[in-house]
Amino acid sequence: MKESISLIEVEKDKEIEIVSIEAGLQATKRLFDLGLTPRTKIKILRKTISGPIEIELRGSKLVLGRGLASKIFIK
Repeated sequence: MKESISLIEVEKDKEIEIVSIEAGLQATKRLFDLGLTPRTKIKILRKTISGPIEIELRGSKLVLGRGLASKIFIK
């Protein structure tokens, strides 16, 4: 298995840890403002083939578009 994979490659109901965010300055800042930073543990709550991904972190639920979710790498 690869060292880290994109968030969109993870199966539903998995608890994972963010390793890095590989996005532009504005997208990275937005994700950091939402609390999505390296070493943060998150859980995939809902995922469809082509729609957004719902995650849980620190007791809060967030819905991310696939484009933004693809820039978050986890282990």
